[in-house]
Amino acid sequence: MNRLNIVTLGTKDIVRSHNFYKELGFETSVRGDDSNPDIIFFKNKGTKIALYPLEELALDVDKEDPPETINGFAGITLAYNAKSRKEVDEMFKRAKKAGATIKKEPQKTDWGGYGGYFTDLDGHHWEVAYGEMWEFDECDMLVIDDE
Repeated sequence: MNRLNIVTLGTKDIVRSHNFYKELGFETSVRGDDSNPDIIFFKNKGTKIALYPLEELALDVDKEDPPETINGFAGITLAYNAKSRKEVDEMFKRAKKAGATIKKEPQKTDWGGYGGYFTDLDGHHWEVAYGEMWEFDECDMLVIDDE
């Protein structure tokens, strides 16, 4: 198993979360009724993202003994790799306007880049960062060499 196809984000209010991500600039595809979607898929390049009701996601994992839903940091971050410092700053402006909670304002990083963190409406942590040394492939995915 050497790929990741979809990251599903459990959400407490799928419509509100959908609006949040649309304000960030994501294009989406809604399955079901727009006012009460079953699931929402992002039309991004590379690994896909989906929004799904949190309680239903827990039941999908195990109907008999669903995992406990938690508040706070779950030890997972999502990353958006920008192509400039300006793009990082623009994403943070959009995130603030959409209702994100800024956890770390964009700043110089200890690895020589520039970035920060925010959380979406359900507390999922997003890193938005730029590295001068980064290269991207034809799908705008970060190229990570084995060196």
